[in-house]
Amino acid sequence: MMMNSKIPEGAINEKWNNYKAKAQLVNPAHRKKLNVIVVGTGLAGASCAASLAEQGYSIQSFCFQDSPRRAHSVAAQGGVNAAKNYKNDGDSVFRMFYDTIKGGDFRSREANVYRLAECSANLIDQAVAQGVPFAREYSGYLNNRSFGGVQVSRTFYARGQTGQQLMLGAYQAFMRQVGKGKIKSNTRHEMLELVVIDGKAKGIIARNLETGVLERHVADAVVLATGGYGKVYYLSTLAMGCNSSAIWRAHKKGAYMAGVSWIQFHPTCLPQVGATQSKLTLMSESLRNDGRIWVPKKVGDDRIPNDIPEEERDYYLERRYPTFGNLAPRDIASRAAKERIDAGCGIGPMKNAVCLDFSKAIAEQGKDAIEAKYSNLFTMYLKINGIDAYKEPMLISPAAHFTMGGLWVDYNLMTTIPGLFALGEANFSDHGANRLGANSLLQSCVDGYFISPYTIPDYLAGELKNAKATTEDPAFIEAENAVRKQLNQFLNTDGHLSADYFHKTIGKLLYDKCGLSRTKESLEQAIIDIGQLRISFEKDLKITGDDTLNSELEKAGRVADYLALAELMCYDALQREESCGAHFREEFQTPEGEALRNDDDFCYVSAWEFKGKEIAPELHKEPLVFEAVKLSVRSYK
Repeated sequence: MMMNSKIPEGAINEKWNNYKAKAQLVNPAHRKKLNVIVVGTGLAGASCAASLAEQGYSIQSFCFQDSPRRAHSVAAQGGVNAAKNYKNDGDSVFRMFYDTIKGGDFRSREANVYRLAECSANLIDQAVAQGVPFAREYSGYLNNRSFGGVQVSRTFYARGQTGQQLMLGAYQAFMRQVGKGKIKSNTRHEMLELVVIDGKAKGIIARNLETGVLERHVADAVVLATGGYGKVYYLSTLAMGCNSSAIWRAHKKGAYMAGVSWIQFHPTCLPQVGATQSKLTLMSESLRNDGRIWVPKKVGDDRIPNDIPEEERDYYLERRYPTFGNLAPRDIASRAAKERIDAGCGIGPMKNAVCLDFSKAIAEQGKDAIEAKYSNLFTMYLKINGIDAYKEPMLISPAAHFTMGGLWVDYNLMTTIPGLFALGEANFSDHGANRLGANSLLQSCVDGYFISPYTIPDYLAGELKNAKATTEDPAFIEAENAVRKQLNQFLNTDGHLSADYFHKTIGKLLYDKCGLSRTKESLEQAIIDIGQLRISFEKDLKITGDDTLNSELEKAGRVADYLALAELMCYDALQREESCGAHFREEFQTPEGEALRNDDDFCYVSAWEFKGKEIAPELHKEPLVFEAVKLSVRSYK
């Protein structure tokens, strides 16, 4: 398989229009003859399925939740970016493009990022037409706020529920097509294998999670919109059900994985409070617009935050990054928090948190103004912690959140397997080594509403004359047998340790050795430790129940994939001997402790090919060429 990014010709601002002008089309009369499987019903999956169904294609949709609405896109809080320049503060498509390229530390593909910024304005119009209740000025104009890594206000928001409101818009569009019979919605189904026939993606093996029955589903193209894999760290901001299995099974069938060690730790999460905790709660980055972040200057200070006087507080982001201050990008803010916590200045019961303080904002703007912007977030904090954040600082801490890495895709969002597309967080394409806040909802919606409705039909046009695959093809039989064999192995392993034990163990191992910072020694040791853990998993796993309704069996498959993915993450981090974005190798930093990039040797996307179990993966490099911007030191000082 060869990597060809298929970037269109022309200037950066002409590429997408040039592509659309030349893309192949499918006659409306032929569209109903073509079938597309879409796995995942979050913003990317629901919008893609609804858009293709609206065009007339037959869609099969799959999600493991009991309703498409339960997709994790609902959890996004703070907002969605768009270059509309409503504040007249100097924003533009190019500025948004540059901010995103710079925010990703110059490790993303120019053409894809420009298209993201270019399509952003259309998304806001689309969402408003669907009824998304964005915040508005008194005059009725849509309001904006700022997010980390930018100096303009381009983030549109619906209080702290932006993801949920956008999801409701996509869900309505999705269910409209279900009602018209153009989408067949398969809930409580988990994809466990990709079926490849003659080198092309032609279907999936899915397990009915209520009955345990394995099902074969055939299609002319397959779309994976299954989100990210941050839950590999166990403690993360993601829902418990989020997993990496769909993209990992595709990877084992030949789809390259790219940038897998680029993991974003969100700086504004609630800290861990005990050993039995299963997830962490995200507090919106929008809070950093008005909240000031600080720690005590004194190491080991045991006083409660309100008892620490102003002169004994270290507003470390404002001190280190005076230009951006508390709105420094997520990777920088998270590392700075970890540095202060590791130095002994952390606060809270476990000394693992920093303060997010609104006292100055409330004094200047009044409580009513802060309440109007963030009331649901303050209410959420009160319910979880029993603390009124209007009266004392929130306690926050970095936590595993978003994955910039994922399946490698070309400009068409197609993987190295023809006919297999990856959308949203399931692909690597837009964020480089670090994602700017409020670009996640944007990418998911743009991929689903505006890009895939052009690129998938462009591929399908070439499939019209080809013979149709059937579920009786030997490839389907082989794939189903492989899935059944693995499930039986899990059930028949007579061990004594739960899948959760292995998940927690790999999560802590990764956090310690391939987390907010990494070293050559820690990564090499991690690869050894993961290998030993995989051996233990194969002989010590214990699954209760049978092969019907069984959540423990579901977990086992996901954890097995996490173990293999974790190893690849460490290989990826080990070979990249530089610090860039969220990938911070301690050996490569400036005297001030900032990331030290190596453009001469590592200005490429690392794409990995699966070579087999217990065989080292093969690295392929996609060189990154910058024509519209110049490589520069990423500074927010």
